[in-house]
Amino acid sequence: MQISDLPYPDPGVPDARSGPRFLLWLGRNQLDGQLRSLAWGLLHFTSVAGLPYGVGYAVQAVVDGSGAHLAAAGGLILLLGIAIACGDTMLHRTAVTNWITAAARVQQLLARKTAALGAALTRRVAAGEVVAVSTGDVEKIGWFVEALSRFAAAALTVVLVCVGLVFYQPALGVVVALGMPVLALAVLPLLPRATRRADHQREKAGRATELASDTVAGLRVLRGIGGEELFLDRYRHASQEVRRAAVRSARMWSLISSVQVLLPGLLLIVIVWYGVHLAREGRITVGELVTVYSAVMMLNYPLRHFEEIAMAYSFSRPSAQRAARVLALERIVEPSGGLRDATAPSGDLYDPATGLLAPAGRLTAVVCGDPDLAGRLADRLGGHATFGDADSEDTKTPSVLLGGVPLDELPLDVARTAVLVQDKDPVLMSGTLAELLDVPSGGSVRPTEALAAAQCSDVLAALTQASLDDDPLNARITERGRSLSGGQRQRLALARSLVTDSEALVLDEPTSAVDSHTEARIAQGVRALRRGRTTVVLSSSPLLLDQADRVVFVHDGEVTAVGKHRELVRAEPRYRAVVTRETDEEATGATRSGTGRNTPPGADAGVPSDIDMDTEIEIDIEETA
Repeated sequence: MQISDLPYPDPGVPDARSGPRFLLWLGRNQLDGQLRSLAWGLLHFTSVAGLPYGVGYAVQAVVDGSGAHLAAAGGLILLLGIAIACGDTMLHRTAVTNWITAAARVQQLLARKTAALGAALTRRVAAGEVVAVSTGDVEKIGWFVEALSRFAAAALTVVLVCVGLVFYQPALGVVVALGMPVLALAVLPLLPRATRRADHQREKAGRATELASDTVAGLRVLRGIGGEELFLDRYRHASQEVRRAAVRSARMWSLISSVQVLLPGLLLIVIVWYGVHLAREGRITVGELVTVYSAVMMLNYPLRHFEEIAMAYSFSRPSAQRAARVLALERIVEPSGGLRDATAPSGDLYDPATGLLAPAGRLTAVVCGDPDLAGRLADRLGGHATFGDADSEDTKTPSVLLGGVPLDELPLDVARTAVLVQDKDPVLMSGTLAELLDVPSGGSVRPTEALAAAQCSDVLAALTQASLDDDPLNARITERGRSLSGGQRQRLALARSLVTDSEALVLDEPTSAVDSHTEARIAQGVRALRRGRTTVVLSSSPLLLDQADRVVFVHDGEVTAVGKHRELVRAEPRYRAVVTRETDEEATGATRSGTGRNTPPGADAGVPSDIDMDTEIEIDIEETA
């Protein structure tokens, strides 16, 4: 695989049982590139190791006064220099190719897993960890894959040189052959402590990254409540912990580096002392001594890659472990993908777990006393997760049905097309407004219609004012829409959802960040634009509820009441408490004083009249706004 061939048509199925297994799987899938890098590495390192022989041969030629031998030595050194340059260039090229292709493979795997898990990913893995895996961890994993072939070439070169020296000069070659394994393995006792310190540093860095991302995401809120200094102090404390952990880790790696310098120096001292002794006795020539000495000097170069692979593995192992943990996540309910035709069904949307029924072609509002329950229900209606604990396999419940067809029996792309879910915190990608609204759709809803229904006129005016182009669709949106207010981001996200014109649309609190007047117009716009389509809105806003064809009240995970908004306000105290934000004391007082109120004929005592009810709701809306 070359860089020009990226992305992979199929990145494969990773072995995500552990970090080392994932690295092994990645290495096997990069085998061709590793072998090419190994071949060029052997050419480079063996040529470097051959230089001492050429130098020793030249020195001996000078001692013997042989011009022909000196010329041959010069030619040999020239050929070795060319081989070193060629091998080093191609080794770097192939090793970097291995790094980039391995990183690309991991990123494709992570992107595919993210698309499969959807919104459930950040509920099962911390957002900071997802960011760390997709950025820094990918680079560290690629570094290990890159260093692996260099290390293999260096290790083979060391073995070949030691064997060659034993045959070339047995007396000194045996000393080198015995000393090299000691040099290579001397740092092994230090590696576990260095790894632990590096892991501690990365843990602290991950916490600081999570704190920073959370602070940036909530910066507008922090400014509103004056909490900037508090979070700044927290981040300052976290960054200092990262600094201290990094210093402790660097001390251990510096100790390893010093050992890698000290021990080869001691070996050279032994070689020189013993070699001079042998030369004085006439057992070896001066050229042979120079050759062995130079060979040991040159072996320090490939030995450096022993330290590199130790560092690369130390840093990449926890990174691979985190990546494997993300890649091992599975959808709690796996779509079978082959039991149904790949066509989106139509009809009523029904949830067996709660008993919720959203009739086809109608606007259904759902009120939940627990906001977390509403979020889980929205996910379940879209087939994103089970209704219970997202991490428990014992909470599986029957699949949501669309037109009598279980969503879990549909291919994933078909299920996503049939039922679209917009959660509480939709994300706006950076780019132009036209790109934001360029989503898969049925084509019956134009972007201008969706923007009008979502009441985005002020957003378009603001974007046009900040753009050089008069066309608001060409205006650029910053990352996550940070230049826009919360209500503006929410309305643009709603417009994007409306453009898809999906068979069933589930909106979770789509107007929680807008004012009451805009909310009323949005409710009317959504109702008009989605006429004839199945729409489910999870909200406790009276303005939205009053526009719904039917309202469903879910309490303790089950449907307890169904009807029109005004009917439920009168007949269902729990519903009224959620919608009007009525406390238990207020509800008790209203019930006790209900007999003295001016109730219409046939109405129960304690139930307010239409005028009183509307007044209470309007007052509550104004207080909320």
